[in-house]
Amino acid sequence: MSEKQGQFQRAITLFDAVMIVTGSMIGSGIFIVSADIARQVGSSGWLLVVWLLTGVITLAGAISYGELASMFPKVGGQYVYLREAYNKLVAFLYGWSLFLVIQTGVIAAVAVAFAKFTGVLLPWFSVKNVLFRAEPLRLPLVGEYTFEFSSVQLLAILLIVGITAINARGVRAGKLIQNVLGSTKLVALALLILGGVTLGLNAEAVQANFQDMWTAVRFPVPGASASPLPLTLSGLVVAVGMAMTGSLFSSDSWNNIGFAGEEIVNPERTLVRSMALGTAIVTALYILSNVVYLLVLPLAGSPDAPTIAGRGIMYATDDRVATAVAEHVLGPAGAVVLAVLIMLSTFGANNGIILSGARAYYAMAKDGLFFPGLARLNAAGVPSRALWAQCLWASLLCLSGSYGQLLNYVMFSVILFYVITIIGIFVLRRTRPTAPRPYRAWGYPVLPALYVVLASGFCLILLLAPDTAEFSRRGLLLVALGVPVYFLFGSRFAGGTPSVPTETPQRQAQ
Repeated sequence: MSEKQGQFQRAITLFDAVMIVTGSMIGSGIFIVSADIARQVGSSGWLLVVWLLTGVITLAGAISYGELASMFPKVGGQYVYLREAYNKLVAFLYGWSLFLVIQTGVIAAVAVAFAKFTGVLLPWFSVKNVLFRAEPLRLPLVGEYTFEFSSVQLLAILLIVGITAINARGVRAGKLIQNVLGSTKLVALALLILGGVTLGLNAEAVQANFQDMWTAVRFPVPGASASPLPLTLSGLVVAVGMAMTGSLFSSDSWNNIGFAGEEIVNPERTLVRSMALGTAIVTALYILSNVVYLLVLPLAGSPDAPTIAGRGIMYATDDRVATAVAEHVLGPAGAVVLAVLIMLSTFGANNGIILSGARAYYAMAKDGLFFPGLARLNAAGVPSRALWAQCLWASLLCLSGSYGQLLNYVMFSVILFYVITIIGIFVLRRTRPTAPRPYRAWGYPVLPALYVVLASGFCLILLLAPDTAEFSRRGLLLVALGVPVYFLFGSRFAGGTPSVPTETPQRQAQ
């Protein structure tokens, strides 16, 4: 008996969409990555510049991207925009990367972060609590690793399965969770910022961080004095660019709402508004959070210092800057408060990412470029098979223990596909000048061009800088592997040779 198919339901309102955008963006990154950024740029001024520049790039991308979202409010989001602006091959390479590691790798990483912070409340969940260990193996592009299955991985997989099961019941179930958790963590993060300013203000940290904001310093060993880092202009640009890897990744997933285009009420307007509002809210919270970090803790410190203040932002234990701030303000209870907040944050982030991603694989399958069985909706009107396929692969990434490296490989590719997508605005303005555009990119052509220049510069830094060049090139290799997959297996999915169209009916009619 064949599975009864439903239809997509327009159930996502503007509030729901904003919660999906903010909830997908805010995971665990804002609570952690500032430590690594501080070590790379070495000063409070440049730490804030990294987050400000990240906010500018993200907002410019979201505001520009809205034109494509309003033109093609279809399930599949960025995959559809690339298909319409270019061809199926370019769109497939994006979808291939999305399924292989961009979306599923984020799901795995966020689930593991949830499990690790659960360990603060329930110590049984620990990476040191290994339930099973096997002999060393070798993975392509990853290298040799010893397979270990810990209680953290167990909980991470259970979380992914549980959220997938909820979302398979219908979009209303998924959006309800997103609304509750999204609004809760926004309020909690705002309270953390307010509490840090009112209760945790540290005069010594303020003086150390703001008296000289631009001189880069390090404390490499206990008791060492501050010393300027010899940064040339080019060296500073590279340092800022590399430091932005963490902040840009923490600000990613703002585009996920576009994947659910056909489930959104008044999508031509709601998509644009939700991306603009969501990214603006998150950008403001991220910058304010870092200001609070600098008001409570000194930037520089020693990795071996016995106190929270002595370690500073640079060497916060396990890079948990927000936890260090909370402990400084609230004492030992602060670690528990932050653990609960991050658990809520990561659960909500994964709910939004899981809900959205499966729609792209559904769109690929409808085009004959992915397993045809995924091009089906269940009785609740959601692509449940695509959801479970995503769940399976994300769970395998949790088991592999390699998702962290894989995410490093594709960070270059994530931004590269954003650049290609924004360039698509210029392409479509030329090839479809009379096509309906309910929203035209604000500041065109300056703002989209600014995004392309800044994001391309970031990609160039990642591709050339010694610390990131290997990861970036491997990320390109993962994308390039999609080309033979497209031609070798696309015909099997589609029942014929996959096309690489140069003209669409709309273009031919003009």
